[in-house]
Amino acid sequence: MVTLKEIAAAVGVSSATVSRVLNYDTTLSISNRKRQAIIETAEKLNYATPRNRNRANVQGLTKLALVHFLRPEQELVDPYYVALRLGIESRCAALKIETVKVYHTDAKPDAGMLQSASGVIAIGRHDEDEIEWLQRHAKQLVFADHAPPDDQIDSVQADLRLAMEKLLQSLANLGYRRIAYIGWGDRRAQAFVQWMTKAGWFDDRMFRSGDNTEQGGYRLTKEIFSEKRPPDAIITFNDSMAIGAYRAIHEMGLTIPGDVGVASFNDISVAQFLNPPLTTVHLPAEEIGEGAVELLLERVGGRELAKQITLASKLVWRGSTRQPPEK
Repeated sequence: MVTLKEIAAAVGVSSATVSRVLNYDTTLSISNRKRQAIIETAEKLNYATPRNRNRANVQGLTKLALVHFLRPEQELVDPYYVALRLGIESRCAALKIETVKVYHTDAKPDAGMLQSASGVIAIGRHDEDEIEWLQRHAKQLVFADHAPPDDQIDSVQADLRLAMEKLLQSLANLGYRRIAYIGWGDRRAQAFVQWMTKAGWFDDRMFRSGDNTEQGGYRLTKEIFSEKRPPDAIITFNDSMAIGAYRAIHEMGLTIPGDVGVASFNDISVAQFLNPPLTTVHLPAEEIGEGAVELLLERVGGRELAKQITLASKLVWRGSTRQPPEK
């Protein structure tokens, strides 16, 4: 566990100063810059004050069941969901909360596992039957990366619809018109169809659904480029699919972004090392996980009014598309 001494050494102050800042001592005389450095360093090192470490136990959250909509092998090929889960687990570790992972299978998990936990965080999109089952067996329930159509259920997610709209508008401003989409039919896909239809540019031959893996990106990109009028830009569901799209484009002897631009979602670490580096939408995976834990803490602590939190995304421009003018 990270200590006050380690934080103090990183910032260049005393351990006593770190302790007083992290415990909100308003009598301490310290510059705002130094105070902010202490807080940011503590957060970066996943430090929790004794007050916060005890908060979970005091409120009755000692064990959390983490129910994933993916199978283990599916999660491993999508670093976004790994980061989201790690956000949950690191926050729980700091608060001394035990976690139990439950991955998707063909059968529902053991209800007793959920009932023995103080609360449940469900990751990703579950169908209506699964949501009803989770509500029936969980003492407290929060969704991460999905908001069920029920205003009594807590959730935290990124605004994928707005993110897609921002990305499309930015690509349009750069002169792209024949834009393709490959990936699952979720909120970003729905936003793509609606925005492109409103702009008068939608072509159903440029909209393909399939599994969100590198191989899926490769196959769907090949399919789209078999059309007589290929796209001038491709948006992929995630960065893993973009890697597959890169491979297909290079095999066809085309260049990125000279012949076709490529943009994606998630901003996983490998995105910046592709050739060329990938333009992508940064989604706050770890923050979604951390936020879900905080919502669960509030529920266990007695909050009755449901909260549905939406976090912001950010466009990260790199060399796989034309570049916007500098502001």
